[in-house]
Parts: sequence; C-alpha cells; structure tokens
Amino acid sequence: MRLQRENVVMVRKLAVVTAAMFAFGYALVPIYKSICELTGINILALGEQSIPGVRAALPANTQVDLSRSITVEFDANARGPWEFKPAQRSVVVHPGELTTVMYEFQNTQNRRMTAQAIPSYAPQQAQAHFNKLECFCFNQYTLDPGEKKSWPVAFVIDPKLSKDVKTITLSYTFFEVGGKTPAAPVGGGAV
Repeated sequence: MRLQRENVVMVRKLAVVTAAMFAFGYALVPIYKSICELTGINILALGEQSIPGVRAALPANTQVDLSRSITVEFDANARGPWEFKPAQRSVVVHPGELTTVMYEFQNTQNRRMTAQAIPSYAPQQAQAHFNKLECFCFNQYTLDPGEKKSWPVAFVIDPKLSKDVKTITLSYTFFEVGGKTPAAPVGGGAV
C-alpha cells in the first residue's frame, strides 16, 4: 500500500514537472521578443514594430549607383531545331540593382530533349561584373515534345564596372546535351 502511494505521488510530481516544462517552452517566444526589444539585439524583432496607420519606409539600397544607367541587351542562339528567345530584347538598369528577365523555350522536336545554355558577354570585361543570382544556364533541362517553358535570369551588375561601359550584351547558346547536335555552319555567309 505504501509503495502504491509513493508511485501515485511520483506520477503527480512528474505530471507537474511536465506541465511546467511545456508552459515554460510556450512562454519562451514572448520572453525572447521582449528581451530582444529591450536590448536591441534582434533587428528582426525591432522591424516587426509598427505604428498603426503609418507605413514603415524601407531603407534604401545603398549599393545601387543611381548616377548611371547601363543598357543590357539579350541575345539567344539555338543549336538545334527548337525555339529559344528572350521575353524582352533589352533593359536599362542601374549598377547594383537586382533585375530579373525571362527566357522562353520550346521543344519543336517530336522527341524528348535535354539541353543547356552557355552564356557569353560583350564587352568581355563585363563578364567579371555581371553577377547572376539565378539562371537557367546553371542546370540542364529536359523538355518533352512541344513543351514550352519560361526560365528566369536574375542578375546584378557590380557598380565597380568601368564607367565607360554603357551597353552589355548577354548572349546564350542553347544546345542539346548528349543528342544529335547539328554541326556549326561553315562558310562566309552573312549572319
């Protein structure tokens, strides 16, 4: 009988400890936010503060050079029977500004195709300053017969690019991987 009473007391103590641990864990989030607001440690907690009726202004991106503009032209070359083109031929950007453009693809063959794009830049010195954050050229893609896709290129031009560069051409050559790629044209014909 004594052992049974001791077991019941122990179970009650464990239940109280478990409930206390659960409550403490639940209370940690508001306690953490309060401490962070008081000390200014967590910038995210400070950013969550808002005044009713007043829209918070976002800080300006100080990396963007608004004093100059660069025209970025987009070119697409396909090695094989499929359609590949930029959704727009050019954009005007400020160095340091994040820009996203789309490229459109369509497999016009009657079979599946795996392909990849290789970029090139003109002038050549722009390559070191053209930073792509997202690009379809990073991967190979498989397209079913007749399938259409649009893929993004997100980029930032480094403000350290020479000020005499006013236009950059980003050119992609889209080719089939592991398939029957036609040979490059030979001859002196106009392109």
